[in-house]
Order: sequence, then structure tokens, then C-alpha cells
Amino acid sequence: MFTQYKYWRPYISPFDPCKPIEVKSYATPPQLYIGFQPPGLPQFQTAKEALKFGTLWPQFFSPYPNPERGGVKGE
Repeated sequence: MFTQYKYWRPYISPFDPCKPIEVKSYATPPQLYIGFQPPGLPQFQTAKEALKFGTLWPQFFSPYPNPERGGVKGE
């Protein structure tokens, strides 16, 4: 099973002047996990709605929440 959120632990130098961020994360877009666009994929009902979400297809929408602030549920 894939996850849109990736995590890594960067190198932390003993000479860092600031408190380090021990675990960093980033979000990947959902279209990376679909090999091809299936025919007949449902679309948003109105152009205004599609512009609001930034994509024509609801399956490709991701809000990209910040995992450090509790935006990701169940991971």
C-alpha cells in the first residue's frame, strides 16, 4: 500500500546552531500512483468547483496537509 506522505531523517551535525528537525516530511501528488488515466473518470460537476480544487478529477485532488500539525489521519 502506498502513502502520499514520505518521511526521512536528515543528518544532524553536532555543530548545528539551531535545534534540528529530526524527522522531515513531504507530500507527493496522487497522480504519481496511477499508471494511466482510466477512461470515464468522474469529473467535478462545475468549472468553479474544479478551479477551487485545482484539478478536473476528484481522484487527483489532495489537500497536502502538514503531517506535523496532525493533518494526516491514520498514518
